[in-house]
Amino acid sequence: MSEGLPPDRVPAEDLRTTEVDLGGLVNVLATHLYSTPLVALRELVQNAHDSHTRRLLEDPDGGHRPLIRVRGDIDRRTVGIEDTGAGLTEPEIHAYLATVGTGYTRMLRELTGNQELIGAFGLGFLSAFSVADEVVVTTTSHREPGLGHRYRSHGGEQYSVERVAARPLPGTVVELSLKAEHAHLADEHALREVLGRYCVLLPIPVYVGDDEHPVNGVRVPWRQPSDGDQYAARMRFAAAFGRRFEPLTAFPVQPAPDAAEDGTDAVGLLWVQDGGTYGSTDNRDLAVYLRGMLLAEDARDLLPSWAGFIGGVVESGRLTPTASREDLQRDGHYRALQQALADAIVDGLYETARLRPAVWRRILSRHGQDLLGAALCDDRLFTLLADDVPVPTSQGDLTAGALRAAGGGAVHVALGSGGGFEEMLYRAMQVPIARGDRYAVLPFLRRYAQLRDCRIVELGSESGNRELFRDPERPLPAEEAAWLSGALADPGEQLVPARFDPPGLPLVLVPDREAELKARIEDDQADARIPSAALRLARAFTARTDGEVKARLYLNLACPAVQDLLTAYRDGHTGSATAAGLLRSLKVIMAAASAGSSGGDLTAALSGIGTAVSALTAALPEGLPAVPDSPDGLADGA
Repeated sequence: MSEGLPPDRVPAEDLRTTEVDLGGLVNVLATHLYSTPLVALRELVQNAHDSHTRRLLEDPDGGHRPLIRVRGDIDRRTVGIEDTGAGLTEPEIHAYLATVGTGYTRMLRELTGNQELIGAFGLGFLSAFSVADEVVVTTTSHREPGLGHRYRSHGGEQYSVERVAARPLPGTVVELSLKAEHAHLADEHALREVLGRYCVLLPIPVYVGDDEHPVNGVRVPWRQPSDGDQYAARMRFAAAFGRRFEPLTAFPVQPAPDAAEDGTDAVGLLWVQDGGTYGSTDNRDLAVYLRGMLLAEDARDLLPSWAGFIGGVVESGRLTPTASREDLQRDGHYRALQQALADAIVDGLYETARLRPAVWRRILSRHGQDLLGAALCDDRLFTLLADDVPVPTSQGDLTAGALRAAGGGAVHVALGSGGGFEEMLYRAMQVPIARGDRYAVLPFLRRYAQLRDCRIVELGSESGNRELFRDPERPLPAEEAAWLSGALADPGEQLVPARFDPPGLPLVLVPDREAELKARIEDDQADARIPSAALRLARAFTARTDGEVKARLYLNLACPAVQDLLTAYRDGHTGSATAAGLLRSLKVIMAAASAGSSGGDLTAALSGIGTAVSALTAALPEGLPAVPDSPDGLADGA
């Protein structure tokens, strides 16, 4: 018995060979290995490219002219890929074309070290069966120019090879009889669009139909001599390659001169897109080419998460593809490229700010919100952007430096969305207030305040409120505080005697942000709206408040009107209650603009103003002479 023994210790007579269902394997590989049938075109053009490279290696003095031509025939529902490369002998057809997993290209690259050869797994030809019912390959080897052979297979499981007349020139034609669902691939307009992207970096010209100009005729800026306007060349390439957005600027990706073997050899181009805002949309757009052939069309994970406004193209010979050649192995070369791309973006933005100020201003205007977040992710970017990036404020977009100057050396930021009494305070102080509820604004300004050693006043926080609302010069007697609270505050509001600027503003209602958050997360629907982990954290944060105080009503004891009100109350003046009612109505009217305010009933407040005016008018001494209006509308002597 050999049960439990490792294979190398099992007697030979007990070993069995694993059976392979070739039909099932071919179906899985051809149909399910690739995410899109378009990959078949890429793989077959890639094979044609490698055939040319092989011929140059084996017959460098042959003088052949490299050429790849792809033809489509809608009526016949066929696509043909023709090359003038090395061709195949009959033994090579059996050994490489009809043997799954055996790749001559891979072996040739290992023998010669030639990095222009693309193939790696010997699986690419199978992709033809994902789009075609029948595949016919007619070929003549440059080693046997007088012989021709034709390979024919229906489904890939079985095939035949027959002798045919030699081609006029060595090379190969692969003809696909397309499945009905892939008939659109025979449209040459579609072929131009697909191959123009897949083959744009191939050094061998690729033509469609009878076109005189190749689909990969775009000049690649990093392969051109350094003379001439390199920036203009970069912008032309970015405009031609970018699929969705206009490029605002473009900068190169270059390997370090002394790049180690475990580093990256990637070269290419990145550009800033005139795209949407990253706060709502991730528009990272990066295509990766391996030895000139498109490998990953959406390789956004190679770009920093904060670079939602960046597009680009890079090519490398060191990246390792997956078997489908549609993605990359997350190995050391992959991580090295990630770092190189982050560095290239930062260096490119620095170069743009230094050399192209008009473009830099447009980038700041278009992507200010994105760049606020980006600056927090990279110290070099923060240094670049600290004084330039716009911050949304109550007076429009301003730089942090402008905020600081307008605030008398302090940066003011609101934790809420503004409105109501807070907005009134901003306007009265004539100080711009940053919108701390917007993407990345608050952490950016906190870091800015540390960098520039200036104060940051966070309105709505306990520390920020202490900055704005100072303690009174002497405490308010308990009796007066109780009367004012009853006269001015509504349920859920706490009266806080204070001093603040401007002195003409009698009172300010500031919502308690923690109480607002507590109310939201304890709502019956919160469990359905908020992930459980986030909900637990939020509830732990708000556990320190009972939620009873929903807003604080700061009473300005430095205000002359408040001082007169207190004097009237101390003197027992009957109009003090009426004057307090006017202030209460004023509070409610201004607070009505603040969503969720606990400021009271607006209709009652409006009625209260009318009642107070009538009461004050009735209290005027009888017989007081009327003051006639002057022609300009002002009272005489005013």
